[in-house]
Amino acid sequence: MIAETVCSAVSAAGLGIAVVTAYRRRFLSAARIAAYALVPVGLVMTGVVGWLADTAFSPTAWAGFGVLAAAWLLFAGTRAVERRRAGAASEQGGASSGTGRARPGTTAPASPAPALGQGKGKRPASSGDDFSDIEAILKKHGI
Repeated sequence: MIAETVCSAVSAAGLGIAVVTAYRRRFLSAARIAAYALVPVGLVMTGVVGWLADTAFSPTAWAGFGVLAAAWLLFAGTRAVERRRAGAASEQGGASSGTGRARPGTTAPASPAPALGQGKGKRPASSGDDFSDIEAILKKHGI
């Protein structure tokens, strides 16, 4: 009986903290705190704290499993939102810090000279030890 009272008090305090956190517009943290706060009540309602033999047939126990499922959904939901925000922040930070990532919708600057192999002549037929490409490059640079 005392364990159930303590768990209920802990859950009530946790839900109060979650309300205050939500009032401060920190909704992800508030949802996570609410999830933690619901766990003791869920454990009491499932009978884990009291460990009764008739837990499987108790409607209160199944309601407790529902509360635990709600807590798990809150955990999973806040993690998904957190990962999505972290991914968006890393994309914005990478594009603005000059790490070489291009922003979506932008193109690379035009090259002043044509790429190798796009010249006037044909590409020589290649064989196993053919160094004609290298020779052509060296001749182009006067080496």
